[in-house]
Amino acid sequence: MARRALLDFEKPLVELEEQIEQIRQLARDSEVDVSQQLLQLETLASRRRTEIFRSLTPAQKIQVARHPQRPSCLDYIQVITDTWYELHGDRRGSDDKALVAGIGQIGDHAVLLLGHQKGRDIKENVARNFGMASPGGYRKALRLMEHADRFQLPILSFIDTPGAYAGVLAEEQGQGEAIAMNLREMFRLRVPIIATVIGEGGSGGALGIGVADRLLMFEHSVYTVASPEACASILWRDAAKAPEAAEALRITASDLQRLEVVDQVLDEPSGGNHWAPLQAAETLKAALLSQLHDLQTLSSEELLERRYAKYRRIGRFLDSSTPEPQHAV
Repeated sequence: MARRALLDFEKPLVELEEQIEQIRQLARDSEVDVSQQLLQLETLASRRRTEIFRSLTPAQKIQVARHPQRPSCLDYIQVITDTWYELHGDRRGSDDKALVAGIGQIGDHAVLLLGHQKGRDIKENVARNFGMASPGGYRKALRLMEHADRFQLPILSFIDTPGAYAGVLAEEQGQGEAIAMNLREMFRLRVPIIATVIGEGGSGGALGIGVADRLLMFEHSVYTVASPEACASILWRDAAKAPEAAEALRITASDLQRLEVVDQVLDEPSGGNHWAPLQAAETLKAALLSQLHDLQTLSSEELLERRYAKYRRIGRFLDSSTPEPQHAV
């Protein structure tokens, strides 16, 4: 069994975990009844883990969102679908491995599923370009979303990327145009679209598959216009100020729900989704089925109108420093 990677703020749990493992080993090697001790330590470890994850700062939530063992797009798809057939290619000579897509069935619903895919190790991350899609990836996504629109398949997208690939070749191939095209075209699709931020939602790379009727977000995921490191470098010319930038950017699920950007925040197991991925997948599946049920009661015209209105509302606010207009008597 692979050793779980520990984040800095999880290290106080290491000693407890080691004690629990030692007692388990003792129980295996002898006939001593240690069940009471084991129960006490496991309860203590669970309580401490819950306390730690209830008080995470935005900078710490980013660490959880980027955790190498956090469930990926394909991890979720394999658990929540009864059948799944991956489809390939943008029909222009590219098949980007950083953005996967295919047809599947979830419950009684035939759906199109697509999302960013990171790797588990260095070799796979290089092959998947660390989840940073190229123009071909966004064109593949759009091709299949148009397919879904044609055959009346709801679209489920899973966002998990530090951002779109910003290399010279991607710019030469039209990265900005590909993302802009997706933004425009997703507004006209006449089928329900549900997007879920499962890890890190970064910049235009996330938005390229993120225009949706419902935006869901896991509790310890982040969604941001720019990475805190990039923001700190721009504002203060010092990437070390990333924690301050993370606080100011309002990138957490709770912040974004208060700002009415996110429609539903999904609870994570104690310790985050990487501690109990199957439980996380069941939470996601239940939420998707509930949202699908609600959205499929709407006509295509209602979907389009509500989707447009949803994004028109984002960013509106009342500046309390602005005096109320005075009316003539």
